[in-house]
Amino acid sequence: MIYSDTDFNNKTVLITGGAGFIGSNLAFYFQKQFPSSRIVIFDCFRNDEKFTNGNLKSFGHYKNLIGFKGEIICGNIDNKEDLEQLESYKFDYIFHHAAISDTRVYDQESVFRTNINSFDFFLKLGLQNSAPLIYASSAATYGNLPSPQMIGIENPENPYGYSKYIMDQMAIQFSKKHPNMTIVGLRFFNVYGDGEFYKNKTSSMIIQIGHQLLSGNKPKLFFNSENIKRDFVYIDDVTQSNIKAAVANKSGIYNVGTGIPRSFTDIVEILQDKLKTNLDIEFINNPYSGYQNHTQADISLSEKYLDFHPQFSLEEGIEKYIPYIKSTHNSQPL
Repeated sequence: MIYSDTDFNNKTVLITGGAGFIGSNLAFYFQKQFPSSRIVIFDCFRNDEKFTNGNLKSFGHYKNLIGFKGEIICGNIDNKEDLEQLESYKFDYIFHHAAISDTRVYDQESVFRTNINSFDFFLKLGLQNSAPLIYASSAATYGNLPSPQMIGIENPENPYGYSKYIMDQMAIQFSKKHPNMTIVGLRFFNVYGDGEFYKNKTSSMIIQIGHQLLSGNKPKLFFNSENIKRDFVYIDDVTQSNIKAAVANKSGIYNVGTGIPRSFTDIVEILQDKLKTNLDIEFINNPYSGYQNHTQADISLSEKYLDFHPQFSLEEGIEKYIPYIKSTHNSQPL
């Protein structure tokens, strides 16, 4: 589906984090819909380094890009020499999705050095190229505030959420100084869909529970999961939001979700229906502090200024997702 009347053919598009979940989907959107576009991916790719929580430091994976025909630069956004490679290009659009995105990384220095310090480079790169800058913000900026989550009312409860909050403030101030430049921050809620397998433990509960069911194991949920609700948004709608933001000519921070919260037990019921399983739920204690128990994106500004309209209900998104869940079951994310 084409999300805009804008012709991106013969345009040069930069996607940082392009080997990751959202970035790779965006890259293939351009490749399919605009085959004459020049797509440049900047990603540090996966290595064996881990944070103290045991999760990998990088999730970009070459298998997310099998079939990709554009250009790839292997580099890290916190490495000045790597970033300098981008200065030889003339970009028409910049999509900045590279980040430490693990909400359970509490090493503030690492998160802030990577996410915050590098953002100034991309703001200036967009200005130098007269290119719209679309970047990944996050619903983590809201912390555990009551729903619906609204732009302008934030309370991040982890370093990742705080880093995105500061990036938003940087973007707002930069926009004031350079009003002719389009800078859009997209606060993604709970994204799921094809391409997230290589996020490992940080992938959505949808694929994790799907794999539990396919293995014949009882799905594990926290106690009170019928009252834990999240705004789950399908990857195609996230791609739509990126494209709409790039052509909107309206700087700002916008929520990307469906506006409809669904419970964790809803997830299990839908998956069991689609996968033809009937297993009892195993309830466990929630070990996490600062846990978001309810998210619901207020998308009124996104609808008004970006013309963003989510197309997939949770049932429709999961149904489209089932073949990928099945194809990655028992796979090893090497």
